[in-house]
Amino acid sequence: MTSLQAIFLGIVQGLTEFLPVSSSGHLVIFQHVFGIEEGPLTFDILVHLGTLVAVIIAFWDDVVAILRKPFSRMTYLIIIGCIPAALMGFYLEPLFTKAFESLLVVGIGLLITGFILKISDTVSRRTIVFKELEETTTWNALFIGLLQGIAIIPGISRSGSTIAGGLLAGLDREWAARYSFLLSIPVILGAGLVHIKRLVETGIESAMILPYIIGPITACIFGYIAIRVVMTLVKDGRLVYFSYYCWTVGLLTLAYVFFG
Repeated sequence: MTSLQAIFLGIVQGLTEFLPVSSSGHLVIFQHVFGIEEGPLTFDILVHLGTLVAVIIAFWDDVVAILRKPFSRMTYLIIIGCIPAALMGFYLEPLFTKAFESLLVVGIGLLITGFILKISDTVSRRTIVFKELEETTTWNALFIGLLQGIAIIPGISRSGSTIAGGLLAGLDREWAARYSFLLSIPVILGAGLVHIKRLVETGIESAMILPYIIGPITACIFGYIAIRVVMTLVKDGRLVYFSYYCWTVGLLTLAYVFFG
């Protein structure tokens, strides 16, 4: 892997991890359409950790508050929200793994993401009283967590689904986005820890050190930019714009599957 390839993959990972367009879906599309082979496991782990750093930087105050008061309501809601995804990832791993081999699944998933974004925007515009942290219930967190679990399917955006879930549950727009990104911290960290053993076993090739440094840094920078863009769009009620992008890419993907 060259440094330019590392920069490109870092940009793609950083942007698609947090923009509501499904990073896994875009990875599958790139692999199938452009013949890009899956990157080394070590690099994949490092760029994900780069996006993790981006979230921590963007929500530093929240992270510090959680560390200072680990038994706060925020911590409780994050734990509850992560349970569905953890259970689904553990028990349905073979099914999800199979889904990553199918462009058809990705195309349908992107269409679903578009509809989720559109419906949640419509519901949010009709909501009169919005919930903040203290008003968010356990059932709200479980509902959002369930959507996060479903988003393991490539093509269904994690950030898009969880933010949309928050809006459907009546959460304030900014709080829905904050909660979504805070939920990503244990998810990204957990995904990295799952592969740590393999990373230790394989080690890092000395010739790959520079790309392995550049890739995560790039992912962190563009991940941070994506977070800020999403937060702004959510507050302004413009996240729905991404639904049109998801529909377009989804339809093009399905066209490629059936006619390509």
